Amino acid sequence: MVKFNKNNFKLYDTITCGQIFRFILENNSYIIILEDRIIKITEDDKYFYVYSSNENNLKEVVESYFGLNIDYDSINKTLLSNDITLKNMIDNCIGFKIINSPKLETIISYMISANNNVRNIQNSVNLMSKYCGKKIVFENKEYYLFPTLEKLKKLSIENLRSFKLGFRAENIYNFIQRITLTDINNINNMNTKEALDYLMSFKGIGLKIASCILLFGYHRFDVFPIDTWVKKYMSDTYGLKDTKKIEEFTKEKYKEYSGLVIQYMFHSKRNKEK
Repeated sequence: MVKFNKNNFKLYDTITCGQIFRFILENNSYIIILEDRIIKITEDDKYFYVYSSNENNLKEVVESYFGLNIDYDSINKTLLSNDITLKNMIDNCIGFKIINSPKLETIISYMISANNNVRNIQNSVNLMSKYCGKKIVFENKEYYLFPTLEKLKKLSIENLRSFKLGFRAENIYNFIQRITLTDINNINNMNTKEALDYLMSFKGIGLKIASCILLFGYHRFDVFPIDTWVKKYMSDTYGLKDTKKIEEFTKEKYKEYSGLVIQYMFHSKRNKEK
């Protein structure tokens, strides 16, 4: 077990906002299936506590996954110095973190997300994991890790269709057959435009999905996936309704933190309308 000072970290907001597909809220604890382990998180007023099926380098894994070493206070000050109208929104988002998810799972999950809902995405990823992912027993319960690329390459299109992927099955099959782990890691070495163009060279990955992959799998804060919630915020606040105009406005005004601001907008608008 490792213990962390909460330091304004809001677990509920971060875990349940839609950026994590494989979590279970159970008896005031959060169970999250990571790349090589299961973690369980509990909290009190000052700390959160992480238990795991694999205690090896657990502190570093959790810090990386939740981006706990990122100085959000400094980023927020920079944003406010450029646009004071963000103050209420940023205040409402204190403690919200962008996750740093396992790259392969992030790519496949967001390919599944095309014209889909969260429940169906979760179901498909869980079916895929149960079929060929490693079984982990943690606290007397069975969980399945996301499959390795080697395992995924052995799947047929028929296998993929059995995971309720629908029209996405063929695109995911072709992606899996073309990609290597070196390719996936090399995205780290590309600038954002190169990375977006590379990801969008695969059928089934458009701009929004590529942006989500880079934001949540590669911690690129300068990409900006735009959805209905963000459009509502931009329309209500700035009178912008066209996606292209929202992109141009965001990139020019918030620069390398455009993606973070977009997530603040999403989180703020969604919470306000719950």
